[in-house]
Amino acid sequence: MNDTILAIGRVLIAMIFVSSGVEKFMDLGVTASAISSKGLPFTNVLAVLTAILEAGGGLLIIIGWQTRLVALLLAIFCAVAAYFFHDFWHQPLGPQHVNNMVHFMKNVSMIGGFLMLCAAGAGRYSLDGPCIRPEYLRT
Repeated sequence: MNDTILAIGRVLIAMIFVSSGVEKFMDLGVTASAISSKGLPFTNVLAVLTAILEAGGGLLIIIGWQTRLVALLLAIFCAVAAYFFHDFWHQPLGPQHVNNMVHFMKNVSMIGGFLMLCAAGAGRYSLDGPCIRPEYLRT
């Protein structure tokens, strides 16, 4: 039962990243502009890397390959994104403050999920798991 729950959880936590990453690929200029608006350097490079990490990392979590490493990378990504893009502490009280605080907390929650996935691993129903890969193929 735990392996089934881990597989479902992997899909659910990763869906938002796959979707967001694909969206970013569709219009890297908008992503680069958002990055630029926060004063970060190398906006075009960061836009491409963000799209790759979100879409690729999300897909890797779904199929359960290198899950612990990818979950850790996505947890770090969520922390960076929360700090730079949902900085509610810099905004006056009001709807935008509340919206960014909610998104900040959403990122913190996803960090928690990724850290648990990092600790637990992908489970049996994954490319990392014993159900799919024989022991001699493990890395």
